[in-house]
Amino acid sequence: MNALLIVAHGSRRAESNEEIRSLTRLVAEASTGRFELIECAYLELAEPLIPNGIASLVERGATSVLVLPYFLARGAHVASDIPKEVACAQAGHPDIEISIADYLGANKAIPSLLAEIASQSLSDA
Repeated sequence: MNALLIVAHGSRRAESNEEIRSLTRLVAEASTGRFELIECAYLELAEPLIPNGIASLVERGATSVLVLPYFLARGAHVASDIPKEVACAQAGHPDIEISIADYLGANKAIPSLLAEIASQSLSDA
């Protein structure tokens, strides 16, 4: 069973963490069935943390987990911290395929999306 784990930074602001949970629900609704399970987790400051998010998906039957970093740039969290957390989770679940997708900012659709958002903002002004 394929699972997607959307990973955000986490915030001390509960509202910010709820935004990620809401986004995750929308992604699940928009999913075309490629992933049977879709959840979110956080690098720090909020629950569940990445290892717990992966463990939850495995407990629910995931046989493979794709971790999607919801980050705009390849800073230390994307380059180092998330891979370390995923490696630790992988060690605890050696029979589960766990991989990391490109971070959000690396997606080729981002420039067009930003241009569209800017255009809409001008129209709304």
